This record gives sequence, C-alpha cells and structure tokens, in this order.
Amino acid sequence: MTVSRRRFLQSASATLGSLALPSVPTGAGAPAAWETICTTPAPALASTRIVASANAIPLTAGVCQRRIRDEGPETTLWAFNGTSPGPALRYRQGDTVEVLVSNRLPQPTTVHWHGLRLPNAMDGVPNVTQPPILPGSSFAVRYAAIDAGTYWYHPHQSSFEQVPRGLYGMLVVEEAKPPRVDRELEWVLADFKLDKANRQVEDFGRVRDFGSEGRLGNVVTLNGTAAGANRAIDVRPGERVRVRLLNAASARAFVLEFGGLAPWIVTYDGQAVQPHPVPDGRLHLGAGQRTDLVIDVPDAAGRRVVTDRRGGGEALVALACVGRPVRAKPPGRPAAIAPNRLAEPDVAKATDHYLVFEGGIGGEPAIGRVDGKALRVEDIMKKHGLAWTMNYTTQQEHAMMHEPLFRFRRGEHVTLKLMNNTDYEHPIPLHGHFFRVLALNDVKTRLREWRDTVMIDARGSADIAFVAENVGEWMFHCHILDHAAGGMMGTVVVEG
Repeated sequence: MTVSRRRFLQSASATLGSLALPSVPTGAGAPAAWETICTTPAPALASTRIVASANAIPLTAGVCQRRIRDEGPETTLWAFNGTSPGPALRYRQGDTVEVLVSNRLPQPTTVHWHGLRLPNAMDGVPNVTQPPILPGSSFAVRYAAIDAGTYWYHPHQSSFEQVPRGLYGMLVVEEAKPPRVDRELEWVLADFKLDKANRQVEDFGRVRDFGSEGRLGNVVTLNGTAAGANRAIDVRPGERVRVRLLNAASARAFVLEFGGLAPWIVTYDGQAVQPHPVPDGRLHLGAGQRTDLVIDVPDAAGRRVVTDRRGGGEALVALACVGRPVRAKPPGRPAAIAPNRLAEPDVAKATDHYLVFEGGIGGEPAIGRVDGKALRVEDIMKKHGLAWTMNYTTQQEHAMMHEPLFRFRRGEHVTLKLMNNTDYEHPIPLHGHFFRVLALNDVKTRLREWRDTVMIDARGSADIAFVAENVGEWMFHCHILDHAAGGMMGTVVVEG
C-alpha cells in the first residue's frame, strides 16, 4: 500500500533517511524537548509503505505512557512517534530512505540503522559519524535501501539506557520477489524492568551490569506488551505465515521453541539462506539478531505455544488454529529468497586478524590499557567504570578519539577470528558490512551464512570473513549494550 505523507502523519508512522546535516534547533514555538508526545492510544508496529519520492518523514524520540502489563497503571516509556516498538518502516529494495529525526528527550540521542549498508555519515553513531542530536534539535538522514531484509533502528547514544526505555523499531526492505505466503507477521521481542506499580526501575548504568550478563528486564514483551500464553494470534489451518523476528532487548537472548510447529528458516539478519528447519527445534536469537521464518500451520485445531527455553520455558505467544483450512496439504519447502549482492570474500587471499575479548567481573586479564596506560582491571572498573577489553585495550563508549582496532584498505579481503575469553556470551555486530560465518567454536558452519551480528559462546570463538568495501569508521562492539558501555566497544576503519 502506498500512502501520502499527510496520511502517514495521521497514522503516526515514520521513516528514515537523508543527507547528514548538522543538528539544528527546531525553532521557536517548538514543544519542550522532553514533552510527552503521545496522548491517545496508537497501535504498536503499525506498518506503512513510504513513497520513495516523498519528503522526509518525521521520526520523533519522546516520552509517552503505554500499557505494558494487562493489570495496573500505564508505564512511562521513551519511544519513537509515541509507540514502542516504534513504527515499522517498510520499503522496496532500491527505495530511498528519508527521515527527519527529532529529539524530545531529556538527553542527547541518535538513531542507528542496524544492519543496513549505508554511507558512514548516516550510521548514527555519536562522536564518530555525527554529533549527538541535542534535546530540541533534529538530524536529517538519507540513503538508498540497497539490501532486502529485516533490519531495525535504535539509539547509539547511551543505548544501555535509551533502548531498554523503549526506543527501537523494525525496518523492512522487501524483496523484489518475496516468498509466497498467506500472511506476514512482525514480532519484536524485548523486555522491561518494572516495579510493582509498573514504573521503570531507574538502575541504568550500574557497573555490575556492565561487567556481568547485562541489565535484564523482568517483563518480556512481544510488540510492546507483556508476552504470555494469554497472547494469542488466530491462524487458519494450512495457512503459510512468514514471521520476521527481531530481538530488540538490550541484553537478553532468547532460545525459542515453537510448540510442535516446524518453521523453516529463510533468512538470518536479513540475508537469504537455503530454507532449512530450525536446528534441534530451538532458535537461538541473540540481542540485535533477526531471523525470518516460514511456518506452515497444521490442519488440526488447537493452540501452539511459542516458548523461551532460555527463560525456563516461559510462554511468549500462542498461535490459535481456527476456521476453515486454507489448503488441503502443506506446500512443502519454501523457495529460497534471491540473495543480496554481496562481495564474496576470498579466504585464500585474505589478510588474517584476531580479536580477543577479555574481562568481566572476576575475569581476565590482570592488565588492560585505558588511553594508552596499563592498569589492573580492578582499577579500570573503579576509576573508569569499564569492565571489558578488546585486544587488551578498553575505551569509553563513543570516545572522541577512538583508536581503531583495525585499519583495512577498501576492497581488502579479511578473515577475523573472534576469541571470547570470558564467562559470558557476546553478540557482536560489525556496522556497515555483512560477513560470512565460517566457523563457531572451531567447527565449520554448514551454510557459511551471511550475518551482521554473530553470537559468540562463553569461552568460545567465531571465524568470520568479509570484504572491507564500505569506506569509513565503523563500530565493532558487543550488542549486550551494558557490555558496550563497559568497554566492549571499538571501531574498524576502511580507508578508500
């Protein structure tokens, strides 16, 4: 469906994109930067297609009230355009993404477009690719949506606080020839930490969260409201459904089981793979990762409950099979999605590199470097609030003078071994690029799948390969956002 800009505004949806411009004041008469921007209910995840030639659409970060739990008062959130998740932005491959991001929060922010290959100036990283967007200011973004897939957007400024407060949303770039399904669902998984009165617990930025598993919420949400067996989606017998899954939690990983259903995985992090069943019936989804599934609903009535085995079998949602059958028998393995055009790394001629992650509370090493000075990790935590090292150095999140972890020439083929010498798992994204996952824990992967975020097991490793083709300084960090703020944040420079 194509809509006008006026209709888009009326439906409280939003977009992305536009040339990097300096942050500018919104002008006289603008509401206070932290003014509540939503006063009437709005549906979470209201998808809208944007006409490529339309003017930039506003995406406003502000404060609002929303119901998360069924019982008790509403919760004060930080949200985009008054909803958490923010509006689901949908484009066709090749469209121009164009958005004006405005800040009505009580602190600076940015918007990062996770997984999208775009110009470095559009990446949304404060003090690296752009200045922070100050309260009462705006920032224009514009880029081409060159890769089909499921992506998302979220702040990269104080993300350990701003994301768990509710600032995130899905962005979909549709394939020219999508797989044939009867219906498509968008599921954004996240969590909130609430007290008994449904208020957000104000304990962001604790060093003990920085140095451990991260700050976990106590209320898991699906599309912005509390998940559970009482959440039900009606499906018809024989229906084929595509589910776009996003883990937008700031620290939590999910291990999903599908209640006897047999989903086909068709993409990882937006990139096509040969359709295959969920390995061992459990889908691992780390923070920041996405997976697209095709589910064939059985022709028998009943409820199939999706559960999180990582959460002790907690129910997230039920698919309730009702109505007349759509078809007599399952259509079989779905057709593979056409892949995006990505430069294939040549391992034989690639330069080899290593990246070692250490630290954490009670972890290694004994010594790390901060601003070029060697310190004991205990002193690093006490003096700087940092807990992790990457190649034996640690830096403040988005430091003005990041010393890059690596420098590559444009077009250079790279293999990189990521070694996790810590007691915690780490989902590691590389901005501006996709990479082949060659091995996990020194075992070759069967699919050599493309990803932008790879999960590394505790005391494990990952081998990845890519072509450094996108010029700029790109973040390379842990997507447990407390870990990133606690020192597991670096950059990679691609020189053109």
